[in-house]
Parts: sequence; C-alpha cells; structure tokens
Amino acid sequence: MAAYPDDLHYTKDHEWIRVSGDTGAIGITDFAQEQLGDVVHVQLPHVGEKFDAHATFGEVESVKTFSELYTPVSGEVIEINEALADAPELVNTSPYGDGWMVKIKLSDPGQVDSLLSASEYEDFVESQKEE
Repeated sequence: MAAYPDDLHYTKDHEWIRVSGDTGAIGITDFAQEQLGDVVHVQLPHVGEKFDAHATFGEVESVKTFSELYTPVSGEVIEINEALADAPELVNTSPYGDGWMVKIKLSDPGQVDSLLSASEYEDFVESQKEE
C-alpha cells in the first residue's frame, strides 16, 4: 500500500482531506502522527463552527509535544470524531481511517484544487527529511 492514499488531498502542514460531494473529512497524515509520537489528546472544534482555509481548528497533544491543526479548505464543521475523546491513539493507529478528526461542508470546493496530490505530498515529505 502506498504511504499516502491517492484519494486524498494534502497540505504542507501535514493535514489531509477526503472529499465526497460538498463535504470533506480531515485528519493528519501518517508522517505527522509519526513525528508527534503517541497521541494522548485531541482538541476539536464544535459542530457549526466555520473556518477559513488554513485556519487553526484544534490541536493534537502527544507524549512529546503538541501541534495545531489547520483546515485545508474553508468550511463549516458538520461532524467531529467523538471516538477520539476516549481513544486519541486512533490518530496513530489509523490516521487515514478511524483517526479522522472533523467533517466539514466545503464553502468553496474549488479550493481543493490548490492542495497537493499524494505524489506531490510524498515529494514534499522527502524534501523535508533531507533538510
């Protein structure tokens, strides 16, 4: 399996979005969860909150550090992953599945076109490792 699923769009902040119609599920990439280490807490927004693209929508706390979460695109939160409250480790064990964080209704679906493809993101990660 590829390290970065092809059906997702990525940001240079290491978030991903899986778009379905006018909604998108957002999470952090496998690379991001590896950098963080064991996730112990995830702070998420409330349903109904609206965010501009690249705005901070929450944070992830791990045993090593904490990291802010950024929205890849503009939209309104329509669902949060309640399971993360009791099982934040899902971010580590299933970053592209059960470890998703929020679902948003896209305010401008065209913004997705400015995000990175899986291969572009993989190239970006490799360039970061070399620095």
